[in-house]
Order: sequence, then C-alpha cells, then structure tokens
Amino acid sequence: MARASKATAPDLSKNQRLTVDSIDRLRCPDGKQQAFMRCAEVNGLQVRVTAAGSKSYVYQRKANGQSLRMTIGAVSAWSIADAQKEARRLAVTLDKGDDPRQIARDKQAAKAAARAEQDRAANYTFANLMAAYANELERQGKTSHTKVRAMMRLHLVEGWPELANTPANKVTAEQVADLLRGLSEADKSRTAGKVRSYTRAAFEMARTAKLNHEVPVHFKGFEVKHNPAAETVAIKLETDKNPLKPAHLRQYWQAIEKLPGVQGAALRLHLLTGGQRIEQLRLLVRSNVKPGAFTLLDAKGRAGRGARSHTVPLNAAARTAMAELLALNAGGDYPLSVTGGKTPISAKAFAEWAKAAASGIEWQDLGEPVGQFQAKRLRSGVETTLASLRVSEDIRGHLLSHGVKGVQAASYDGHDYEPEKLEALDTLHRHLTETSASVVHISARVAA
Repeated sequence: MARASKATAPDLSKNQRLTVDSIDRLRCPDGKQQAFMRCAEVNGLQVRVTAAGSKSYVYQRKANGQSLRMTIGAVSAWSIADAQKEARRLAVTLDKGDDPRQIARDKQAAKAAARAEQDRAANYTFANLMAAYANELERQGKTSHTKVRAMMRLHLVEGWPELANTPANKVTAEQVADLLRGLSEADKSRTAGKVRSYTRAAFEMARTAKLNHEVPVHFKGFEVKHNPAAETVAIKLETDKNPLKPAHLRQYWQAIEKLPGVQGAALRLHLLTGGQRIEQLRLLVRSNVKPGAFTLLDAKGRAGRGARSHTVPLNAAARTAMAELLALNAGGDYPLSVTGGKTPISAKAFAEWAKAAASGIEWQDLGEPVGQFQAKRLRSGVETTLASLRVSEDIRGHLLSHGVKGVQAASYDGHDYEPEKLEALDTLHRHLTETSASVVHISARVAA
C-alpha cells in the first residue's frame, strides 16, 4: 500500500494508529470549529484539532450514562506513549466508579489550601500580629505604639526569631510563657510584664475580630481562635512608683519655682495641674488650651477604643505657667516644645529636666531614705499629698484621670467635676507654697 501523502488528512471516520506522521497530517475540516481523530490502540483516546490548528490529546467515554471528555494536554507537551498511558489511567479510574474530573478539582483545592496556608505562615505570623497591633495603637492616637514596636523588635523578632515567624494561630501558651520566662530569668520581670500585656491585647484583638465590629477587618486574617498570652500566669510586680512625701513635694516645687524658660514653665505646669501623665501632657496642642483649662486625650486602658477627653482646670499659678509656654512657642501647635512649637518635647527630655531640677535638693529627713528621684514619682506624690490634705478619692480620680468606676459613675453621673478639681489644685498649690507646716484643707463639702 502506498504511503499517505503528507497533504492527505487522516480519515476521521475510522480509528487511526497514532503516529507523529498521522498527527502532523491531521486537519480540521472546513466549516468546523474542531474535529477528533480516534486512537486505534487505546479506546477513548483522541487527538483534537481546532480550526486554528491547535492540537491536543483528549480522553472521552461514557460513564453513568453521561459522556465525559477530559483534556490530557497539548500534543507539543505530551508524547504519544505518555498520552496513551494517561488515557489508560483515566479508564481505570472510571472503572472504579471515580470521576477523574472531581479528583482533579480536589487536588487543585488542596494545592490552593496549601498555598493559602503557606501565605498565612509567611504573612500572619506572631511578629506581624504585634506589628498590626502597634499600627492600630498608632491609628487610635496612642503613643504606646512606639514602645510596642521597640519591645517586640528587641525581645521577639531579634530575641526569638523562630517564635516571631510562627503563624499567630499556631502560637501556644507554653511558647509565650517561655518568652516571658527568658525575660524574667534575665532580671527583666517588669519588661516581661509589659510583653505579656501587649501580646495579650494583640491576641485578644485578633481573637474577637470576627465578632467585634470595632476591630479592623484585617485582624481576621490571623485566624486566631484562642488567646495564648491570656492563659499564662500573670506576673506580679512590686510597685515602683515610690511616691514623694508631701514635704518632699514642697521641696521639689521650691527647686522649680524660679527656673527660667520652657524647662521651668513646663515643670511648673506639670506639678500645678496635678502631675498629669507626661506622655499625654507633652502632646497637648494649642487648640485644646482655653483661658481656664486645657484638654488632654487619655487613651490609657482603652484598647480598641478612641482616646477619652480629660479636662484639667487651671488656677492662677498654672495659667501663668501656661501663658509662658504659649508665648515661648508662639509659632507652633505645641506649647510644651523647644522647637518653637513645631514638635513636642520628648517624655525622656521632660523626665531629665525634672531629675536635673531635683538633683540639688537636700531632701528632708523623714525617717526613711528618699531614694532615687524619678519624674513618675511626682504623679504618685501629688496623689499622696492630696490624700493627706483630705481630698476625696473620687475627686483625685477625676483630677488625675483614673477613670470612673461602677454603673452609677459611668452611666448616670454627668457632672464634670471642674469646680472640685480646681479646688483640689488650689489646695495643692497652697501646700506647695506655704512655708509653715499648717495647711488649709479642702472644704468638708468637697471632701464628702
């Protein structure tokens, strides 16, 4: 028999022995979009050709009363032998009652799930959860975001990179406890307490993301189901506030009373307004200063919520200090500034000013050592002094922004307590400026 001419297309009405030559001569008949050449060696295997000349192996047969057609692959990518082998495998699968198409879909789904898990492992790590938490703190205007970033970079990302790169939803309570244990054993118990607090808040934010509309939606991606940090044992620490005694607070006032410039005015304003939190006071902006008061934004203890407005009244001495600061920084938004109001002073600089002012004080001997002076002792010193002057706990709480307690205070008491806070500050000022030991106490009405 004469060999078929290369120009002669195979007879598609008959099964054909698949060869490179027969496939090469395969053409799609005019007027059709596609055509099929059946393989004589393997039942169900066909070569499909389109009107555009594209050729591929397909497998076709009936199963459960339905005609199934599955593409094996392009002729250019598959050899004839491999295509025949794949066709036989598909036949065996169908004979077992399984659908190769569903098996293929299941494999694709498994691959997609594996890729998603890889992405989660790479993008939704413990370290990234803490970064997202810090970003949320920054979005809420909380300055603590800088402490979270620095602490986590040092003790988690650099200190324990394997744990840092662990998917957040895989982190265990034991791993968090080991992280805290390492800090405690390095004599950093206070740091361990802060790390536990930050990680607990971050995991809780992620855990409640699906049901809490106040939590940003991207926290859902961490797929956190439980809070491992909350399962660890709380770290009990001795307080380091060590408040100054009332007599020592008076000595500190005498040291700063005549200090010039921004430094002196800032230290006086801080003490005369009750020792407000330095981190909040330094961020005070000019627009929040009124003739008789200023307003701070207190975000402490309000995870997931915006900062609360805290109004502090100004007595005559405090108004003088504020006027000095506004005049010295007339060109900017921040009264407590050394850049003309363009940027606020740092908390570290403020603390160093206070420490420098106290460095020359010969502390009065009250029977126990004063210890090392720290700026944070001023706030607790004011609280202690006001308590000794019979200012009630409630008034001190409102003045120092300790928050409100109980249903009555939180939901029913709408009084702003401005007169009482101002009277408490006047009482404090009298204590600071009097030379005798006797002090005029706050009125019995306010004390009640």
